Amino acid sequence: MTRRHGYAVLSALIALVVALSAAIYLTVAADDGTPRGTLTDDRPHHGSSVAPASTGTWVGAWSASPVGGEPGTETDGLAGRSVRNIVHTSTGGTSARITLSNLYGSEPLTITHATIALSAGDGTAAADPDSMRRLTFDGATDVVIPTGEQIVSDAVRLTVPHDSDVLVTTYSPTPSGPVTYHPHARQTSYVADGDATEDATGTPYTQQTPHWRYLTALDLLSNEADGTVVVFGDSITDGVTSTIGANHRWPDILADRLRTALENGRQVPRYSVVNEGISGNQVFTDGLGRPAENQSGLGRFTRDALTHPDVKAVVIDLGVNDILRNPRLADPDKIITGLRTLVREAHAHGLKVVGATLMPYQGHRGWTPAREAVRQQVNAEIRAGGVYDAVVDFDKALRDPYAPRRLRPDYDSGDHLHPSDLGFARMAAVFDLNTLQGAGQAEL
Repeated sequence: MTRRHGYAVLSALIALVVALSAAIYLTVAADDGTPRGTLTDDRPHHGSSVAPASTGTWVGAWSASPVGGEPGTETDGLAGRSVRNIVHTSTGGTSARITLSNLYGSEPLTITHATIALSAGDGTAAADPDSMRRLTFDGATDVVIPTGEQIVSDAVRLTVPHDSDVLVTTYSPTPSGPVTYHPHARQTSYVADGDATEDATGTPYTQQTPHWRYLTALDLLSNEADGTVVVFGDSITDGVTSTIGANHRWPDILADRLRTALENGRQVPRYSVVNEGISGNQVFTDGLGRPAENQSGLGRFTRDALTHPDVKAVVIDLGVNDILRNPRLADPDKIITGLRTLVREAHAHGLKVVGATLMPYQGHRGWTPAREAVRQQVNAEIRAGGVYDAVVDFDKALRDPYAPRRLRPDYDSGDHLHPSDLGFARMAAVFDLNTLQGAGQAEL
């Protein structure tokens, strides 16, 4: 009986080891290798708990390029105030993480409190209280971001629907110098005095702002998307003339088209879309300062286009400011060379590149016949297929058929350079979703 009892104990131990080994194997097998940080479910008003493991793919759900240091914040930054950024997602997910930037700060940026929550709706600073989560950074609730650097938060367990507004709130108690910001958000965000980071009512947020501050990316662990498309451009991509709060930038509408096509059973890629447009951006020329504000497309391409999670393709709509803002006559060959350099850099990372023709702008104060000739030369080279892997012809789609050097009147915002909401919708509508087929990172 003793020997039989020993066999039984041994058998039980073997079974336990097998079960533990299987669990470890399944956990490792479920990890796709994408950095995730620490998954937590820290609910400030309801205690905290460790979240269960999630499955899916990390993708970009929203982004905004850091543009410069915000005027008026050169000394104190936003010390002693809570900044509540409102951003709109292009896909849904079950866990979230954010990127905060101090690229243009002159001092280290101390964040002692940060939260993420779903909006309560109605375009206010109010949050859904049940969705409020405290963010951590390498396990700590406070973080110091050195001058010129950025940081990614730990992942937090939160179900975020696609096409939804998300509130990301930060509090900094000490001066940090210029606030790194994106000036043309076309979205109202909010500021409160004191630490109102976990406030869900929105009542303390009495100050409105048209900027996004510190926040440059929101990533989601998604079952809806298998990769990220980055749209890289200037003010037209930035959507500077789109309706505030309506999410009518053309990349927003492109994301909606992709999702609708999938829902209708079309065989198109399951991608999220992020916007890396900067108003006034040029292929070659930086703005002033060190680091340069409004950094050139060539200078910022790695940072803004290539570092998003699981990038599959880049869409480039850039070059018109190199023509429009050049005090001399721009060289079309130089512009094309710069665009080809961006494409080579994307190809080196195994990415497909879709490029856009430059749209007409006669009637704008910067238009001249000589500059028009340069635009036509650049577009001819793009259409010839020697620049991008695929082309979307925005020039043809939005020009006035009776005056092809101009935008069609209903596609014109009124300044004869930037599209109206209808024009942005037209841009997204003529984008051939099939050009994204076959995109993806190669094994290099």
